Amino acid sequence: MATSLRDLLVALDTAVAELVYAPDGDGVEVATVALLDRSDLAVDLGSATPMAHLYLHVGLDDADAERWFDAVTERPEPRRPHAVMSKTVTARVRRAAAAAEIALICVDPRARWDHVFPLVQRVLTSSQRAQQRRESELLATDTDLFGLAQLVAQNSGGMVSIEDDQSRVLAYSASNAAADELRAMSILGREGPPEYLRVLRSWGVYDRLARSDEVVDIPAHPELRTRRRLVVSIRHTPDIPRMLGTMWVQQGDRPLLPDAPDVLRGAAAIAARIISRTLDAPSVEAMSIQRLLGIRGEGVDVPSVAGVLGLSTEGTAAVIGFAARSGAGHRVAAAAGMIRLSASAFRRDSVATVVDERAYVLLPGFRSADGVTKWTRQLVDRLESSRSVALRAAVAIPVAGLEQVAAARVEVDRVLDGVAADPAAPRVTTLAESRTSVLLREILDLVASRPELADPRVDALLDYDHEHGAELFESVSAYLAAHGDVRAAAGDLGIHPNTLRYRIRRIEHLLAFDLTDPSDRLLLELQLRLRRIRRP
Repeated sequence: MATSLRDLLVALDTAVAELVYAPDGDGVEVATVALLDRSDLAVDLGSATPMAHLYLHVGLDDADAERWFDAVTERPEPRRPHAVMSKTVTARVRRAAAAAEIALICVDPRARWDHVFPLVQRVLTSSQRAQQRRESELLATDTDLFGLAQLVAQNSGGMVSIEDDQSRVLAYSASNAAADELRAMSILGREGPPEYLRVLRSWGVYDRLARSDEVVDIPAHPELRTRRRLVVSIRHTPDIPRMLGTMWVQQGDRPLLPDAPDVLRGAAAIAARIISRTLDAPSVEAMSIQRLLGIRGEGVDVPSVAGVLGLSTEGTAAVIGFAARSGAGHRVAAAAGMIRLSASAFRRDSVATVVDERAYVLLPGFRSADGVTKWTRQLVDRLESSRSVALRAAVAIPVAGLEQVAAARVEVDRVLDGVAADPAAPRVTTLAESRTSVLLREILDLVASRPELADPRVDALLDYDHEHGAELFESVSAYLAAHGDVRAAAGDLGIHPNTLRYRIRRIEHLLAFDLTDPSDRLLLELQLRLRRIRRP
């Protein structure tokens, strides 16, 4: 099922996008969306190449856009895209779109593509579900966040936005001329003014939202040019501490209706059901990706899953896993949208999913590691510099067909587990490059699973340090890491070499180890590493 261009634009709101050219009117249907960046311009757009109904032109200049429109014009009319969204709608781009007879939509330059792309996807998905469930207005509302936002706006007298627990906008009602800059920025995927966020914190708004499901009334702030708002937390029940998100109502030129708080509170309960179902029941696409990756059990019918995802069963592929760097304090979910956006721009038929605290990307059609590794490094660097999200990535390539994707996912998990505690490990790596770290970690995990293989003498060393305030554990670790070079190890510890010599003699006496014996050194180093990964 498809939605009309008119309905899509109404849902997106003029704050995000505006139709500037439509040769067939705004009733043209849109069911699929894809990203297009400069790397895609080399793709042959022959008549057999499948194309989406709507394309988002990301980073294309006028010449790039003209070349693409010219190539599309050569295709038979039924196989052409229906519309294009672009931030740079110049006269040249308009002429090219007109020549190709493709609708052109101007996107606000301040909008983030990693926000617009999933937003368009949600609009299309919600529209398709609404068409399938027209039995009653209540049922349609209870399955569609955009419909819910519009209904709340009508019954509260304000403008509504629904956000997730990371303050990302999930849906919103139509805006009018009374919308303030804060609302416009949130719809565009931008954070509100820091001054206003500080005011909200000083007023205790976030604390109140975290504690209960009360409706918080936020007064207007003339100096910051923000209007009055009501906000309520979205949670399964009032007693569950973790929020699923928040629902906001901005007052316009007229006061909010008297029962607006009650409307908002009731709508938050409906939103909780919708969001919970989304979280608990992945989409068909997400389930198919996870089955292909081997996350939902074995015995996958690869041709059927490939058909659902629109993937070719021919040729090789690459699988990439992303995880937060140890101690970075970040979650992969915070970067999931950007990972999926970048993957789609790099390879239109890529698929991505997030499971627990890891993100996975499948890139079909790749044999050489150079291009994939370069893209992965650029993405990891960009996420750290622009989002302050520190990630590690593991690449498995080439993967010999979709039947081997599950095994490749296991491989990238092995690598991510193996390098997790190694600060010196590359941020983007492969099993071949990190085999020592991976195998050593797996050996330690095997030893850790057998309690009888833990040497009690090392526990005695830790007990001695705790009781006497000593540093024997760190001293012998540095000594072994320096291959017995006392001066080098003492320099690393910041102590005198004679002090370290005394400590080593003390350790040998306590543990009954001879650190000149290779077997004793090997056993002690393994046991020390084992205790280190167990320590909090």
